[in-house]
Amino acid sequence: MSFEKKRKDLVDGLIRRAILTKKEVINAMLTVPREKFLPDKAVNSAYIDSPLSIGAKQTISAPHMNAMMCEYLELKEGDKVLEIGTGSGYHAALCAEIVAPLNSQNPGHVYTIERHEKLVTRAKKCLLDTGYGDRVTVFFGDGTVGYLEKAPYDKILVTAASPEEIPEPLREQLKDGGILCIPAGEKGYGQNLYLITKKGTQFKTKRITGVRFVPLIGKYGFNPD
Repeated sequence: MSFEKKRKDLVDGLIRRAILTKKEVINAMLTVPREKFLPDKAVNSAYIDSPLSIGAKQTISAPHMNAMMCEYLELKEGDKVLEIGTGSGYHAALCAEIVAPLNSQNPGHVYTIERHEKLVTRAKKCLLDTGYGDRVTVFFGDGTVGYLEKAPYDKILVTAASPEEIPEPLREQLKDGGILCIPAGEKGYGQNLYLITKKGTQFKTKRITGVRFVPLIGKYGFNPD
């Protein structure tokens, strides 16, 4: 079976489960080739709905989690997005496909930060190879401090679990009316996915579901092991 057929079957399944509902997110999931962001040994598992190892003790999220986070963020064309935890680069590419589709008259941009240099190098190559290099900018650094130079952001996406106290720089760098999607909780278990909306100086927090992510390491996150 071709990767294209496997991709469509996965998306169809996520639609049946009502995880995918927005046409922009459905199109992104059908368009971005997940197999191109995986290590060779994991390529044949690209369209199994499961997290997969990408090296450096990190994982690429299960496709249903990518879909959920994109949907809850309410991404739209023209958005400026900050992603904390580039990993493979796949989730950044999904966001870019939505906020900066080809031939857009109002293209947005995705800025993404990764603390593992090897993953930064690999993600940059994968994004270039798949045509997203001009729509996604990858930085090496501590994602818990955000990226002040391009703030404020319409949407902020965090792909590692923060402590219960959400990193203050991420809240500060969110635009008025912006949305932050972040897992938070214990370092291993007991995590929840939260959606935080900023209105003026106020923040509204909504719990979405229980999750399990690798820990968010950095100044405003957990200490490394």
